[in-house]
Amino acid sequence: MFENLTSKFEEIFSSLKKAPSLNESQVDEGLRKIRQALLEADVSLAVAKKLIENIKPKAIGQEIIRSTTPGQMIVKVVFDEIVKILGDTKSELNLNAVPPACLMLVGLQGSGKTTTAAKLAKYLEKNNKKKSLLVSLDIYRPAAQEQLNILGEKNLIQTLPIVKDQLPLDIVKRALNAASLSGIDSIIFDTAGRTQIDLSMMNEIKEIKSLANPIETILVADSLTGQVAVSVAQEFKKTVDLTGIILTRIDGDGRGGAALSMKFATNTPIKFMGTGEKIDQFDVFYPDRIANRILGMGDVVSLVEKASQDFDQETIKKTEDNLKAGTFSMEDYLNQLRQMKKMGGMEGILSMLPGVSKIKKQMDNANIDESIIKINEAIILSMTKEERMNPKIISSSRKKRISSGSGTDSATINKLLKQFKMMSNMMKKMSKGDLKGGMTPEIFNQLK
Repeated sequence: MFENLTSKFEEIFSSLKKAPSLNESQVDEGLRKIRQALLEADVSLAVAKKLIENIKPKAIGQEIIRSTTPGQMIVKVVFDEIVKILGDTKSELNLNAVPPACLMLVGLQGSGKTTTAAKLAKYLEKNNKKKSLLVSLDIYRPAAQEQLNILGEKNLIQTLPIVKDQLPLDIVKRALNAASLSGIDSIIFDTAGRTQIDLSMMNEIKEIKSLANPIETILVADSLTGQVAVSVAQEFKKTVDLTGIILTRIDGDGRGGAALSMKFATNTPIKFMGTGEKIDQFDVFYPDRIANRILGMGDVVSLVEKASQDFDQETIKKTEDNLKAGTFSMEDYLNQLRQMKKMGGMEGILSMLPGVSKIKKQMDNANIDESIIKINEAIILSMTKEERMNPKIISSSRKKRISSGSGTDSATINKLLKQFKMMSNMMKKMSKGDLKGGMTPEIFNQLK
């Protein structure tokens, strides 16, 4: 997510940070490059223009120019303005209604509404202890209703039984009656989408909204469509007065233009983002954390939160202490390997670490492959405790023993040791604030 934009920003900030002092022309050149990077990332012209307008007077202020760390101060200014564009703070889902609270999902066909409906229901169950009823109002797309029912059954979420040839408004009435009789806390209506916005689509949504009276009307938009998603959001905002946006396929969006443009264009908060196909790959949208990731400063808070869902507190504390101390061991590496699949694989984890794009090519050259996670786990489990804490002692004879125990060969073990060394060196640099071109969390927090 945001790989292209992050890479460009890191290049720009790296040159600014190298300068012991900055003059106005240097700042202007930096802002020109920032504007160009935004436009290349499919950020709308209006948003790029607004960002530069807000950043420039602060970036050329005397407190920046005369600062001992002008480059880092400019990063802070850019961060603050991106957060404002994205929405300042996270926007909570409004559930303040007499049960059942109705939530209506709208959007174009193929945006991921049906899968998002199931993800949202699971999120409410896990985080708000709410029992949801999934209701498909899509009578047009073949097997759309069956798809939602299958998702419900698979994830133990209650769905409204299908009645053949029933119209959307009649389905809404039946859902409201069923929910009131079965103690449902929330109803999630999955409305029909079209390949494009048309009058009949909008009229139907208006009628559904009038009858269901949803407390939340949420647009589900595919982030990969970039500015098309922004235009769709504007149209829906005019017609049904959206209360929130959920961006899907954010994991495949290397540019990030939709995320940066959506809130500004519609004045509607982005509430969630889909980060993968699995039911639990559904995250709250935190503007400050997204801004951190865009600027190459990582998102360690989200990384720790994801890990805490499966790790016990003692393991989390130990891992945090080791990272801070720069003593990244094979035991820590094993813990990370076991979580990678749940957290989007190795690439998903590394994308949340500050400054990681600077060494991405090196990691690619080391052939770090998602498919060998199980093999690496077997190798580490075949090591002694001493070897896990200090892999440098692993000699040829030790490799032979580890190879026999893990069913691998010396070449595979050497590959793992090379990967581990690279990870360990990165962690040590992070702990010392020594990643070139990157801002350490400690420095950044001092500027807040």
